[in-house]
Parts: sequence; C-alpha cells; structure tokens
Amino acid sequence: MYFIFDVETVPDFEFVRNVIENPEEDDDDLLIQASEELARNSSGFLPPMYHRMVSWVGLWIENTGSPKQKVSWHGTDEKEGLEKIFNALGTYKDFGLIHHNGRGFDLPLLTYRAMKHGLQMPHRLNHYDIRYRYSNDNVDLLDEFSNYGASSWPKLKHLGYLIDIPFKQTGEGNEVLAMFRRDELPEIEHYCYEDVMATYVVWLHLKYTVGDINKELFDNLNERAMGKLEEIQESAP
Repeated sequence: MYFIFDVETVPDFEFVRNVIENPEEDDDDLLIQASEELARNSSGFLPPMYHRMVSWVGLWIENTGSPKQKVSWHGTDEKEGLEKIFNALGTYKDFGLIHHNGRGFDLPLLTYRAMKHGLQMPHRLNHYDIRYRYSNDNVDLLDEFSNYGASSWPKLKHLGYLIDIPFKQTGEGNEVLAMFRRDELPEIEHYCYEDVMATYVVWLHLKYTVGDINKELFDNLNERAMGKLEEIQESAP
C-alpha cells in the first residue's frame, strides 16, 4: 500500500517570537522579519520547523495504483491532527509514501511537531525503506523529476500544465494563512485534497511514462482520477 499525502500549515507565530530577538508585535510584520532572518530561500517561505499544521489529506492506494481510501483532518488542535495522521498510518504495516516535496517539508514538519507535542511517530517513518533517499517506498516527485537534484525541481502546478491538466483551482499555498484567519478550515482541507489528487495524477503519468504500468491500466486509473479531480474542483467552496 502507498499513502499519497499533503499537509497544510500556517506559521507558528508564538514559536517564531521565541526564536527571534526583538520580534515585531504585529504578525504580518513578524512574518516579514522571520522571512528575512530564518528563511533559506528567495521566496521567504519559512522552513518546516517554524510552521504548525492546520490540515492534512491522505489517499491510500494499492500497489497497482488503484485508490482505496481517503482520510483527512482539519482544525486548530494540532496535537489532535498529528495523532490522527499517525493513527491513519498505523492502518498498514509496510506502507510506502508518495508526495511532492514531502522529504523537504511535510516529513520534517511531522517530526518537529510530534517532538513539540511529545508524540511518538509510527516506527515505519524511521525505517530504512522510508529514510533512504533512493528508496522506491518513499517517492518524492521532486526527486523523481529532477533526478535527485541533478536538474531543477518542478512545481506541481507546472507539471499539471505540462500534461494539460489545470491544478490549484481552490487556492495557492500562500493563501492558506489568509484562509486560516478567515476561519476557512474546511476550505483549506478541500484545497489540500486537490493537491493530493493532483499528486496522484502526476504520479500515474510518471508511472506510465517510465513503463511501470501498461496503457490499459493507466487509462482506467487516470480516467477515474481525473473524474475525482474535476469533482473536487467543481465543488470548491
């Protein structure tokens, strides 16, 4: 079994204030300050340590690629959300992971936040099959398409454009904080679900392109996945 997942976050302003000397009082000014002092990228997006989780969505799929079950959570009680995703991951013993930049953000975030809340993660997440960068059991689309950093990292939305599929109709990642401030938590989960289905669609195209699945199976799974993606987009709040 594979678990395709995505996590949505907002900055942990309380923690950031503890880290920065002479922090700004206003949250927006603090975010600018933190971006300048703590971010390691040109976008100013904070590293995973400085975020807290507000939603996640996971899709269990069989080794053949067939979808099996969706699980999800949204809320302000981060500890509850962590417990739920860890419980979900306990459903199967030897699961694999599929994600877009999960190695760089989502998985480190889960580790940081579990440590903050005194929680124990599923042992599988620390297993060699998952930790090993070139593992077939932990598939990061950034690594797959960039040849493990030899080439540039593609955005998920741009991969969608490449295969003529419109992604990110619900909202962009930088809009999550604004949605959270408007108490639009169900909408954030909806956006997260679209991300997961987009990841699934791109993964299917990749598996077909490299010859891991035949055309008949690809056509069947892709048709079903595209139907679900369109349903998600049309039902956006």
